[in-house]
Amino acid sequence: MKRLLSPALITFFLVVLSGCGEAVKSRNKLYDSLTRKQQGLIPDFPKPDLNKLKKEQRYAFRFYKRVLGEDRFNGQYLVAKNGKILYYKVQGYANYREKRKLSLHTPLHVASVSKVATALCVLRLVDQKRIKLDADIRRYLPEIPYPGVTVRMLLNHRSGIPYYGYFTYGHWELGKKLHNRDVLLLLKEHKFPLNFRTDAKFAYCNTNFALLALIIEKVTKKEFPKAMREWIFEPLHMDDTFILSSEMDAMSLSLSYNSRMVDQGFDYLDAVYGDKNMYTTAHDLLKMDMATYSDAFLSDSLRKQMYKGYSYEHEGVNNYGLGMRMKEMKGKKPFFFHTGWWHGNTACYASMRSDTICVIALSNVYTQSVYNIGMLAAKYGNYPYEYDENPLD
Repeated sequence: MKRLLSPALITFFLVVLSGCGEAVKSRNKLYDSLTRKQQGLIPDFPKPDLNKLKKEQRYAFRFYKRVLGEDRFNGQYLVAKNGKILYYKVQGYANYREKRKLSLHTPLHVASVSKVATALCVLRLVDQKRIKLDADIRRYLPEIPYPGVTVRMLLNHRSGIPYYGYFTYGHWELGKKLHNRDVLLLLKEHKFPLNFRTDAKFAYCNTNFALLALIIEKVTKKEFPKAMREWIFEPLHMDDTFILSSEMDAMSLSLSYNSRMVDQGFDYLDAVYGDKNMYTTAHDLLKMDMATYSDAFLSDSLRKQMYKGYSYEHEGVNNYGLGMRMKEMKGKKPFFFHTGWWHGNTACYASMRSDTICVIALSNVYTQSVYNIGMLAAKYGNYPYEYDENPLD
């Protein structure tokens, strides 16, 4: 005899489905049309199991309601399986004073999640033999005073080069905008000592990706925002994505707020890109995630190098690939993700590749709740996240 759903469970599913509703259906139709335009850069995924899909959708809804906070979340949140959206929510303000609301197409500053896109651009250029992954970076940036640093070491944060946010003090007028080229010239002029011997260990540092942006400019002979548009955004129809080229771009789209909704404004470090300064949407990030499964977008050889750890000098579950954070644990599936925080902008992008699940949470109002995506990982597969109490139960 078939077991009937209880009235309470039926009501719950109706609530969940109304949270997704026709908007999710229409967005999935949009993806179907977009993927046909992407010239094979996004693969065909198998249809997910319906029974499993319901559970995954339920957890996605609970994460929004109980962790992000349906009454306080200001941003975009998306969960997708095999390229199909399970749950999506956008709410809050792009400009709180003007009461201008966020929409599906409002780009948000994703801070260090930008590094994933920068890394993909570098790797696509490696595929095209325009960059050599293990070449000394002085091949592209002869001004660099540090021999032996390779492109790979910039991507996996093992260069030892110091952070520009620190070495600019006393060497730069703080009321003047700092640009990537200025970072390079300061390194050339002052020859600041390395933080450690190159390739001796991992140390996360934004300077690495600021230099990668310059290498992209050198080999493409285009400014970084244009190169990113040509190599990443346009091929994937990431139509709402751009690299910040002026403060006015951001002012007309979304502002950044602290937890008390005070506008954070800009400072002298806000013109540096590659490490940050990508403005995008949850839907555009999903397109990028989907493309990373395609050999037409990135070769299998480079994909394997991107999604592997390079820093094992200390025991632990945390590691870093090429522009990608990860958690690894014996007996568990590797969990790939990247977080971001710049001013009030906080972001988290997770790619559960063993189960082709993508989770994206972006906010232009400071909140640490977006970093709790591991709670979903614990529900979606055998990933290295464990919680004594999981509010999604």
